[in-house]
Amino acid sequence: MKKVLRILMVVGLIVLFVGTIFFLYKKSQDKPVVYNTKSPEITDIVKKTIATGSVVPRKEIEIKPQGVSGIIETLYVEAGEMLKKGDPIAKIKIIPDMINLNSAESRVNVAKINFEDSEINYNRDKALYDKKVISESDFQKTQLAYRNSREELQSAKDNLQLIKEGVTKKSANATNTIIRSTIEGMILDIPIKEGNSVIQSNTFNDGTTVAIVADMGEMIFQGKVDETEVGKINQGMNLKLTIGAIEDVKFDANLEYISPKGVEENGAIQFEIKASVELNDKYFIRSGYSANAEIVLDKREKVLAVNESLLEFENDSTFVEVETSPQEFERRFIKTGLSDGINIEVIEGITKDDKLKGEKKKKSDMIKEDKKKEKKD
Repeated sequence: MKKVLRILMVVGLIVLFVGTIFFLYKKSQDKPVVYNTKSPEITDIVKKTIATGSVVPRKEIEIKPQGVSGIIETLYVEAGEMLKKGDPIAKIKIIPDMINLNSAESRVNVAKINFEDSEINYNRDKALYDKKVISESDFQKTQLAYRNSREELQSAKDNLQLIKEGVTKKSANATNTIIRSTIEGMILDIPIKEGNSVIQSNTFNDGTTVAIVADMGEMIFQGKVDETEVGKINQGMNLKLTIGAIEDVKFDANLEYISPKGVEENGAIQFEIKASVELNDKYFIRSGYSANAEIVLDKREKVLAVNESLLEFENDSTFVEVETSPQEFERRFIKTGLSDGINIEVIEGITKDDKLKGEKKKKSDMIKEDKKKEKKD
């Protein structure tokens, strides 16, 4: 009996040992690699580029003083108000130059002296002419001198008033101390305040900007395109604008201008573009809104396409691996077309029904699949 027990124990140990060796052997064996498969699909391929920029008014004017400098006495408007052409924006109080003022006052005094002298001569000669003592020609000379001296006095007074006030009584409606809008539109900004000094616009100075007025009914997109893409776009192309401040809305635009000269920015050459924007009455677009413009460079509709991650490249040729039987693949040459950076058009080499080799299946995914099978069983 003891001998039988001993034999059974030995046999058990041997079976346990062999089982352990077999288990370790199976565990050390590499599991077969399983790949996901993907099929080509019929889809649209759109190749596009993105231009960043902003939306601004086509007509934006800086209003500056013309002919006078001084201090802003009154502001008639605020930013955001609508103006018509000729509407007043501000009034300037002139601070006269002391040298010019002194010269003008002196001119008035001299003109007054000459006028008083010519007036005495005129009154004397007129009395003599009425009595037929002097001839008509002599009286006309005196009369002409009188009229000239009177006109000179009035001119001197007007000049003095212009220096002091910037306007004369005769031309009160045409004064340049009132700064008026030169276009119809909205006031975007008033960079000055009452009491600020302003300088007139002339050949030596741009002048002080009193207000910025723009026509908000006509907006354009100003952006920049990289040199690698500028050769693929043309005037007249349609754009889709996405404005950051207006969510989930796209605006149509038409490309009007491509700069002939590039500008270097951060090591890359950028070309300016401009496009007219089709406005939507539901939304008010403010000047300076940042925007992105999608420019469609090329398009293919309802073509066979695959994900670019499935492609293999060798020299100038493109290949994919097609499943011939479960988890067995053959390498096949294909001819490709347009790409949008994610999917690429396949012109020939495979069909819609083919299954292509993809990435390796993850262990977690395989475990999930096994569990699903077990549940079905």
